[in-house]
Amino acid sequence: MASLLSIIALGFFLGMRHATDPDHVIAVTTIVSRQRKLGRAAMIGAFWGIGHTLTIFVVGTLIILFGIVIPARVGLSMELSVGLMLVILGVMNVAGFLRAVPSGARLDDETHEPGEPEVVHSHAHSHGDYVHSHAHSHSQGHSPDAHTHTLGKTPLSVMDRRLGKIWMYQQIRPLIVGIVHGLAGSAAVALLVLTTIRDPRWAIVYLLVFGVGTIAGMMLITMSIASAFTFLGRRHHKFFHWLALASGVLSLAFGVLVVYQIGFASGLFTGHPQWTPR
Repeated sequence: MASLLSIIALGFFLGMRHATDPDHVIAVTTIVSRQRKLGRAAMIGAFWGIGHTLTIFVVGTLIILFGIVIPARVGLSMELSVGLMLVILGVMNVAGFLRAVPSGARLDDETHEPGEPEVVHSHAHSHGDYVHSHAHSHSQGHSPDAHTHTLGKTPLSVMDRRLGKIWMYQQIRPLIVGIVHGLAGSAAVALLVLTTIRDPRWAIVYLLVFGVGTIAGMMLITMSIASAFTFLGRRHHKFFHWLALASGVLSLAFGVLVVYQIGFASGLFTGHPQWTPR
C-alpha cells in the first residue's frame, strides 16, 4: 500500500511540475492570450493535458511493455515537432495582431479632418473572441458605436455556423498541441519510469497518474494566465492586442531556437544525430 501511494503521489506531483516546462507554458499562452473567461481557459488547459497524456500513455506503454527502442533520428524528429508547433502558433498570433491593426494607422488613431461635419475614427474592438478594426462614425444622428456590419457576418460567427454542431471544434487546437508535446516527452518519461519501477503494471499506473497531474497543472496554469490577463486588460484596453503580439513573437523565437538546436546542434539535419531523451 505504501508503495502504491508513493507511486501515485510521485506521479501526480511530477506531472504538475512537467506542465510548467517553458515550451508548454509558451504554447498555451499563445492559445489563451485572448481568453477572458476562466471556464474556457480551464478547458484549454484540460484538453492540452488530455492530448499530452494520451501520447505519453500510448508511447510510454509500448516502451514499457515491449521494450521498443526509439532511434535517434526518430526521437529528434518527435522533439522537432514541438519547435515547429511553437513557430506555427507564433505566426498565427502575430498575423492575428497585424489583422487587428488598421492599415496605415495605429489603434484608436483619429482620421477625421478639421471642419468635416462628421467625426470618423478607426479602432479595434471585439465580438466574442474575434478582434478586428474598422471606421466608426460619430456624426449627428448616429450612434457612436454604429457598425458597418452585422454580428452574424464576423469570421467567428461564420465558423460557429459551419462548425457549431461539432462540440469539440474549439478544443481541437489545444488538444493537437498537447499531443505534439507528448511526442517529445513520452520517451523520457517512460525511460524514467523503467529506471525506478520494475513492475510494468505499476509503471503504467504511474503514467496515468502522471497524466492526471499534468492535466491538473495545466488547468491551473491556464486559469492563472487568463486571470492575470483579465485583471490587466480591464485597466489597459489595448493590453490583449499587445499581449497577442508578445506571446506570438516569444513563441516564434523559442520555436526557431528549438528547431535550430534539434536540427543542427543535435544533428537531425546532418549525418550524425545525437539524442538523449530528457
